[in-house]
Amino acid sequence: MRAIVAYDGSEFHGWARQPGLRTVEGELSAVVGPRLVVAGRTDRGVHADANVISWDDERPRTAGELNGRLPADLAAIRCEIAEPGFDARADARSRSYVYRILNRRAPDPRWRRFELHHPRPLDDGLLGACAKVIGGRHDFRAFTPSETQHVHFERTVLEARWAREGDRLIFHLTADALLRHMVRILVGTMLEAPDPDRLSALLAGAPRSAAGRTAPPHGLTLAAVSYDDWSSSPVTSSAGRS
Repeated sequence: MRAIVAYDGSEFHGWARQPGLRTVEGELSAVVGPRLVVAGRTDRGVHADANVISWDDERPRTAGELNGRLPADLAAIRCEIAEPGFDARADARSRSYVYRILNRRAPDPRWRRFELHHPRPLDDGLLGACAKVIGGRHDFRAFTPSETQHVHFERTVLEARWAREGDRLIFHLTADALLRHMVRILVGTMLEAPDPDRLSALLAGAPRSAAGRTAPPHGLTLAAVSYDDWSSSPVTSSAGRS
């Protein structure tokens, strides 16, 4: 079986099960069983519009059946039978994330859990130039914590762009795979100093200390996961969200 799941990450301690803590994996495992696989392991406070899970099951499940046992901040959007051997993580070809920023002096209490409030003006042109630099294959070791189990730091970014919607700026990134905190450190670095030349130098294998701070988790959402034969699809957009 496989399912597309969405969740508000505000009250979860990330994806992975942890003793005594409420996690997305913990809630889902209680419903579908402990042997589930996920396409994207989100950190504490990060949201998902369309993450993908897979698990072995002797009988078909429906989204309604799962949602009847899941909490209000976690839902199955679609549930279906997958081909034999389908693995939500290993079979994924790309993951898409969005980072949402409210760029005006006054905050918006309605979206405070889903976007970063940045009251200072931002230069859309410089941010766009930075995004163009990020596209392609680079060494992203500057954009992941120094203490890591990763050995290889090269990743291929298929799309990187900023889009403005009124007072809101949204960073879109799609990559074959991502390092931990990669999107958040990219965003934090661009917000501190939107300099394409500096960013290009960082993408040549610079150390973590050379990049900027890590942007807060609540602005980040896993938007979609793509496979050879299908793709999860984001939840229908609403005001302030893409």
